[in-house]
Amino acid sequence: MPAKFLQAFLDNQGAKYVTVSHSLAYTAPEVAASAHVSGRDFAKTVIVMIEDQMAMVALPANRQLVLSELCELLDTSHVRLATEAEYRDVFPDCEVGAMPPFGHLYGLMTYVTANLADEPEIAFNGGTHTEVIKMAYEDFERLVKPTVLDFVTT
Repeated sequence: MPAKFLQAFLDNQGAKYVTVSHSLAYTAPEVAASAHVSGRDFAKTVIVMIEDQMAMVALPANRQLVLSELCELLDTSHVRLATEAEYRDVFPDCEVGAMPPFGHLYGLMTYVTANLADEPEIAFNGGTHTEVIKMAYEDFERLVKPTVLDFVTT
């Protein structure tokens, strides 16, 4: 069952989505492979600290975030990865590391890479290490209203 905040939000908004159960997997590439989703369509969620504000970044599972580029795009001098201890309690209905890219449900800004935004469909962790949610990117964008940035990823 997906994270309760996420499932309630999607159902309340009348969103069309599919939940895919898969074998236990922890890394984004493993989850994508386990759920039979392309790494370019699977959005991994990375929690960052921008100055002293926590935020969420969604990027394709097969890519890595370049923090220096994010600093430049956000015109700030300090961006770092948040620690598990910092974000664990922010997502009370999610397993650690399986947060969906719906930052607004948890009071966080959500940033998305432009290459992920160009895909017709997006898939992401549903709050557990055994479930993925798939939906049209345009529906995701309508619901989340993420800031799309042309990140450099490796």
